[in-house]
Amino acid sequence: MKRLLFVIVLLLGLLQYRLWLGENSLPEYFHLEQQIAAQNDSNARLEERNQVLKEEIRDLRSGTEALEERARNELGLIKKGETFYRVVGGEQRSMSLANQ
Repeated sequence: MKRLLFVIVLLLGLLQYRLWLGENSLPEYFHLEQQIAAQNDSNARLEERNQVLKEEIRDLRSGTEALEERARNELGLIKKGETFYRVVGGEQRSMSLANQ
């Protein structure tokens, strides 16, 4: 009877060791769950970014408006017959007028 009890306690001890410190233990499981959650968040952000890029590509392929807007904003291009005005220091002037 004492041997059976000793074997059961020893088996229980080995199972507890494996549960807390061995391979595939609970702390490792919780750590992996955190890594999975972080990776899912990263994947969601990348999917949103990819969706925005796909929409931008679709707009650039479908018409000239998006292409023209991009050329105006990023390259500063203007059409023939248009007049380009550059306002310099507009924010500083409005602040100085507000102080007076």
